[in-house]
Amino acid sequence: MADIVAKYLRNQQPEWESCWMAEVDGQRAGSAFVVRKSKQVAQLRMLILTPQARGLGLGARLTDECIAFARSKGYRKMVLWTNSCLSAARSIYAKRGFQLVKSEPYQGFGQSLVGETWELKI
Repeated sequence: MADIVAKYLRNQQPEWESCWMAEVDGQRAGSAFVVRKSKQVAQLRMLILTPQARGLGLGARLTDECIAFARSKGYRKMVLWTNSCLSAARSIYAKRGFQLVKSEPYQGFGQSLVGETWELKI
């Protein structure tokens, strides 16, 4: 994750990309990033919440901010990659109209997982 953030900071295109940080009682509680994949496609990256911040609606709010930003910049589609085991995140995406377009098994974090690609037309 640190590498993803470092690359974002080195290469950020502020007119096309942004990030949001959530706080709870003055403490960092989560983040979400929008990065530019192409002129027409934005990518939602690193929707992450601390364990104590889960269930407070912050994931939904961060996702909504990312979608609104992408719309305001004229992107036509938003994509994201997640794991099938992240049911709360998947629910947030599905409720906002994202569609699962690709699913494939892989080995990561020392276990067998299923990676998923989701898309939203905006």
